[in-house]
Amino acid sequence: MAAGWVDAVVGGGGLLQLPALLLAGLTPVEALATNKSASVLGTASAASTYARRTGVDRIAVPAGAAAVLSSAGGALLAGLLDPAVLKPLIIVVLVGVAAFVALRPSFGAVADPALRTRGRLAAALLAAGGVIAFYDGLIGPGTGTFLIIVFTSLVGMDFVRASGTAKIVNMGTNIGAIAVFAVQGHVVWALGLAMGVANIAGAQLGARMALKRGAGFVRAVLLTVVSALVLRLGWDLL
Repeated sequence: MAAGWVDAVVGGGGLLQLPALLLAGLTPVEALATNKSASVLGTASAASTYARRTGVDRIAVPAGAAAVLSSAGGALLAGLLDPAVLKPLIIVVLVGVAAFVALRPSFGAVADPALRTRGRLAAALLAAGGVIAFYDGLIGPGTGTFLIIVFTSLVGMDFVRASGTAKIVNMGTNIGAIAVFAVQGHVVWALGLAMGVANIAGAQLGARMALKRGAGFVRAVLLTVVSALVLRLGWDLL
């Protein structure tokens, strides 16, 4: 439920769910796969709430469709590549994100339509539906956070609309990864679906709070989640 709340507001629910699944005795690949089966339900629930209140940005559908394939590719490599290889790079990126958001208080507070050029939309589509989706299939935690940063920095969305758009793309990344993991037999379905019910409850609460409290609230949660992700990944490297 807590992971669903975090994911609905700003992404990063895997920060809570993955360690919990590992502590339950699942292998890393099983934990990643089962996490997807739970989070896709919460993400879909949050996406529905955002779509009804803020509409769906036009970039969400093509990015989400591309994300299905990219995430499936990442999932295929998940059992072969040691995630520790990528963690130092991810930490550097997250620290940069935290510094950027903290030092620019106006960032993401209001939409900036001037940034929505064709080139920037194409770059956001490639980053969200390609690079970040592949990362989600491979490792996962922080995907929603990265998507929000892409949509705010590249195409000028405010934090609330970026969060809603990220949920559509995140659904695509989850579906692509689940398809691969299910074929490989890595999903613990009973556990994942049971967690998914709680995920939906948390997602509904988180989405409604984000919509009610606005961009400032999302920004504060974003900084908190990014800081927690840095600490979590840093601890893994020790």
